[in-house]
Amino acid sequence: MTKSETKLFLQTFHVLSKRGPLSISHASNALSTYHQHFHELQEIPNNTNQENSNTTKHLMDFSLKVFEKPRQHRENSRFRDVLNSNKSITAHIREGDLDLARQVFDNMSFKTTVTYNAMLGGYARLGHIKDALEFFEGIPEKDMVTYNTMITCHLRNRDIDRALHLFTEMPLKDTVSWNTMIAGFKQKGDMVKARRLFDAMPNKNVVSWNSMISGYIQNSDLDEATRLFKSAPERDVISLTTMISGYMRYGRVMEAQSMFEEAIESNIITWNAMMAGYIYNNIAEEALKLFSKMVFQGLSPNQSSFSSGLAGCGALANLKLGKQIHQLIIKLPWSFDTTVCTSLLSMYSKCGSLDEANQVFDQTPKRDIVSWNAMISGYALHGHGKKALELFEEMGREGLKPDDISFIGVLSACNHAGLTERGIELFEAMSSVHGIEPRPDHYTCLVDLLGRAGLLTKALDLINYMPYEPHPAIWGTLLGACRVHKNTELAKFASQKLVEVDPTSSAAYVQLANVYATFGQWDQVSRVRQEMKDNLVIKSPGYSWIEVKSKVHEFRSGDRLHPQLGLIHEKLEELEKEMRMKGYVPDLSFALHDVGEDQKEVILSHHSERLAIAFGLISTPEGETIRVFKNLRVCGDCHNATKYMSEVSGREIIVRDTIRFHHFAKGRCSCGDYW
Repeated sequence: MTKSETKLFLQTFHVLSKRGPLSISHASNALSTYHQHFHELQEIPNNTNQENSNTTKHLMDFSLKVFEKPRQHRENSRFRDVLNSNKSITAHIREGDLDLARQVFDNMSFKTTVTYNAMLGGYARLGHIKDALEFFEGIPEKDMVTYNTMITCHLRNRDIDRALHLFTEMPLKDTVSWNTMIAGFKQKGDMVKARRLFDAMPNKNVVSWNSMISGYIQNSDLDEATRLFKSAPERDVISLTTMISGYMRYGRVMEAQSMFEEAIESNIITWNAMMAGYIYNNIAEEALKLFSKMVFQGLSPNQSSFSSGLAGCGALANLKLGKQIHQLIIKLPWSFDTTVCTSLLSMYSKCGSLDEANQVFDQTPKRDIVSWNAMISGYALHGHGKKALELFEEMGREGLKPDDISFIGVLSACNHAGLTERGIELFEAMSSVHGIEPRPDHYTCLVDLLGRAGLLTKALDLINYMPYEPHPAIWGTLLGACRVHKNTELAKFASQKLVEVDPTSSAAYVQLANVYATFGQWDQVSRVRQEMKDNLVIKSPGYSWIEVKSKVHEFRSGDRLHPQLGLIHEKLEELEKEMRMKGYVPDLSFALHDVGEDQKEVILSHHSERLAIAFGLISTPEGETIRVFKNLRVCGDCHNATKYMSEVSGREIIVRDTIRFHHFAKGRCSCGDYW
């Protein structure tokens, strides 16, 4: 190095040293780089006596090139390493592998607060509460994300006291901190403390308001939710949907409709909430109208939309519309979605098309426990008990563990097929083999199973010894069995119990009156009916319906309104002549009126299901299956008559009542006269 070169180099090193201490390695690197860039230094004016001269500026620029670039490179490299490691930790946590995530964390030479928060979030998310607590204490620099994550961890552990203590100790709180604590109290059902925090919150956002509104609805205070909704400074689709769902949940359908119709902004979730609300409130017609309107307006249905639409079709037995929705599912396409497929097979089962339900089940690519349960219940509903049991066992071989819904399905299957002993075995195996404690619905199934088999005393013993307070359905089930087996004394007892737990139940009075009527005790029938009037209990009228050419025709017993009533009566008279020739004799014990025998025969022949069947026979092509649906249990005489109708007409007749499906063909019923 020449004298002039040495001078320039020292000047450069001197300028840079003012930025901070320099090591021997810096000097070595500088000397090497100096030789590479000497031509640049020669162009710098040699005037270093003035501290702020251009020379100093040029020397500083050069020094940054020589010394700072390696330093920046090292820092950038370290930043990239941290970033990549953080991503790896997050990825491992997302896959549920905390060990690998911790291994990456431990191998990091440099960690940021983001790194610590990622690891803490992993412990919290995967339920490792103890590890999260220990890890939290070791974090050197905590920020709001750290505290918020730990608060969430405590809340997931249902330790709201620790969460509140940590919240109180936070040096700074953001909106997330406040909203997390409000949500914690909401989930606990403590809306008083949630409201206290909400009122103290300095900066509320729409999430804060929505959390409080949904909290009041979850805790059965719809009026306070309404007041808060109306006073909210800003509302979004979520708050609107929450309110609609709340109104529907508590049966305030008109208010939900009004809010939906007046909404300025809505989306598919809002429409789904309305449809689900209609289904929940047994207004399936409105759900289907809304589904059709939604599609017409260009909104693309999703899982929830299809579930509500298909549930509506199942409730109304609207097979034609159900098939149209099926075509839409294929077109969009949603036919590979497990939830949608399950809704489809359930619809076909409820509409009487078990073969199509089974076809959908077989074509479902990923069947979950809900799919299996739906198919098992479908077989049970149609009286195919053995097939339902076979499917239950196949499900076990596929590696799926049955849940409580699975057992309701198989117990119902045993019930409808008369498999009493097998049903008792399955009930006992619930807890002893599968570790599932029977719920009230399972006890109701078993009472029904015993009652149908005529084991009324055992059914009553089961009710008395079960670990739950008997609910209306279980007394109603026993009462129905008493009617079938003509046990007047036990029927009176069950009726009294049903009135005690549900004073508004018409079933208690109607079933008891029917039992008395069966024995011709008309004074007792009059007494029970008078009690109904005195207690202002109204009986739901029985009716049947059938769909012909996309129109639903409804009939009531002794109907006088249908425009084709004359032709219907002619068909019934024609059928009855042929039925009597085949051996049909009316069972007048099912004519529950104190009138003469001739009049009883007329009453029976004009029951709603017979009117619907006759209309179907005169309105549909030869050979087409007749599908009739009834809102009450089919009476014994109509059941017997329909067997003869299927024989003399040469048609398959499918009747669904509140209990199950009956498939009539060639003078026989699929239930084997056990229902």
